[in-house]
Amino acid sequence: MIIHLIDGTYELFRHYYALPKARDKDGREVAAVRGVVRSVMGMIDQGATHVAVATDHVIESFRNGLWAGYKTSEGIEPDLFAQFPLLEDVLTAAGVVVWPMVEFEADDALAAGALAAAGNPKVEQVVICTPDKDLGQCVSGQRIVQLNRRTGITLDEAGIVKKFGVSPQSIPDYLALVGDSADGYPGLPGWGAKSSAAVLGKFLHLEAIPKDSGEWHVNATNASTLAATLRDNWKSALLFRTLATLRTDIPLFDDVDQLRWQGPKPDFAAMKARLDGATTARTTGKRRLS
Repeated sequence: MIIHLIDGTYELFRHYYALPKARDKDGREVAAVRGVVRSVMGMIDQGATHVAVATDHVIESFRNGLWAGYKTSEGIEPDLFAQFPLLEDVLTAAGVVVWPMVEFEADDALAAGALAAAGNPKVEQVVICTPDKDLGQCVSGQRIVQLNRRTGITLDEAGIVKKFGVSPQSIPDYLALVGDSADGYPGLPGWGAKSSAAVLGKFLHLEAIPKDSGEWHVNATNASTLAATLRDNWKSALLFRTLATLRTDIPLFDDVDQLRWQGPKPDFAAMKARLDGATTARTTGKRRLS
């Protein structure tokens, strides 16, 4: 059995900016929802049997209480933001398991779901469908892999090392140093991708990095400056790593068989018809879910 865990927030953003706008009979923008549902059902049509979609029911999470600059819902276009609850409702009606996150983030649900599923001997592989860098920390061998559905590229553990220069277990430390603009924290001054990969590729975690750069013995430009920056910003580095570390202690399901798709619910037909009836902005025609 292969488990597919999908980043519904990413998919909604991706489809919102890729598809022509479309409004239903009440004037509500629905194109992104229609696109995501069509995409998820397409995966099932192609053979996916166990599927769950994680969403950010609200954008804010416990991390906003840790770092004032962490990402918020501010600036999200209203037509996009309004489609989050609709997506959850339509996917649920389609018979797909949905994890709407409030205190935690969709990425936390993906991490927790992947770890729980991988622990079941019936599971051959867990495929986390998202391009988000922080999910790289969940990749394990070829048992838990990360798939970018837009590019079709799948990364196993060797792929993560090749892409970032560090192993999955070092991804939170790596992001603490380089920052993550998508999530709203800056990293440490002077620490770029190459220097962070060189140092963490050898020492794995922040605590293991010697305070004296003379003990590094790695190919890192301005090592003494980087070491001083790390010492001076130590508390920030630890905080940023906390922000980057995904929570895996969220109870989501009791058994992986609960993720098996067993067909749509009775109310899906009416929802599908409503979405299919939406009119695109560029043409007077209509686009269907399938």
